Amino acid sequence: MSPQNTRLGIWLMVATTFIFAVQDGLSRHLAGEYNVLMVVMIRYWFFAAFVIAVAARRAGGVRAAAATRQPVLQILRGALLALEVCVMVLAFTLLGLVETHAVFVCYPLLIAALSGPVLGEHVGWRRWTAIGVGFLGVLVLLQPGRGVFAPAAAVPLFAALMFALYGLLTRFAARADSAATSFFWTGTVGAVVTTAAGIWFWEPMTAPDWLWMVGLCLTGALGHFTLIKCYEVAEASAVQPFAYLQLVFASAIGIAVFGESLSADVVLGAALVVGAGLFALRRARLRG
Repeated sequence: MSPQNTRLGIWLMVATTFIFAVQDGLSRHLAGEYNVLMVVMIRYWFFAAFVIAVAARRAGGVRAAAATRQPVLQILRGALLALEVCVMVLAFTLLGLVETHAVFVCYPLLIAALSGPVLGEHVGWRRWTAIGVGFLGVLVLLQPGRGVFAPAAAVPLFAALMFALYGLLTRFAARADSAATSFFWTGTVGAVVTTAAGIWFWEPMTAPDWLWMVGLCLTGALGHFTLIKCYEVAEASAVQPFAYLQLVFASAIGIAVFGESLSADVVLGAALVVGAGLFALRRARLRG
């Protein structure tokens, strides 16, 4: 086991959020030029190769990583995440990075709200209050009938719900399987699911876009590597608040590269959601 180093873990989480924000920018560009399913499929091919390579280097190799007592749950997890990635990338093409991440950032609150009925965890009144404030922020963002948030904002909101369910299933799977096993099934099942859907939409890519695709695949692998290292050296509860920086980095890329705008509604709604999420994380850490 690696020695605990919270400061290093925080910096690794900051690096991870920046890498994933760059990945989102590359996804936005490629999905604007090619079919979303094809882009995600190629991304998952590289991701599957990465998780298999990681598994092969561990004790017991691929066979040990694949060993699970709950294959149906692991398949459901992997398929759900793959579908969530497709929905999220579609949202990038509909809303851009700023608006998509402003809505998607509510997923920790969805996890907190669903942890009671799904996992049987106790959620106190303080966290329920934070969840309520957070969803007030979501309503500020959605504003039915106004601008880009209606009805396209339902797409990242659906992605957030899918990712929250994926997170809950991952916690449920952790009761019987190791993180290495869940990681292996996430990549391999996702590759199968996205290939089954995306292979029908294959189209030739230009040479410059193949370079962007290589960058997309490399940032995906690098982001997962830094995230793994982050959780090896620091407790998840200590570094998780810094995951919200992905909203900041992705918004900066959206504004600087794609010419997106940052309205007062987005700032207010996102501030409510992030503030509520941070409070809920703090309450969960105190209870833990």
